[in-house]
Amino acid sequence: MASKTFLPSAPNKGLWIAAIIIGLLGIVVHFVPVDGLSKYSFEMLLVGFILLAIGTTYRKI
Repeated sequence: MASKTFLPSAPNKGLWIAAIIIGLLGIVVHFVPVDGLSKYSFEMLLVGFILLAIGTTYRKI
């Protein structure tokens, strides 16, 4: 039985930029209080990471 190997691919540019912006925003609002956003800092960081994970796992996303 042949084993399938995991070959990650680079996410497209739009997804990569969105994930980086969301992740960085999550880090920044954790340390600099921003009304309405600071309570979601962990969630923003998590969404940014998940977007990057999805973008590298699936091709053409």
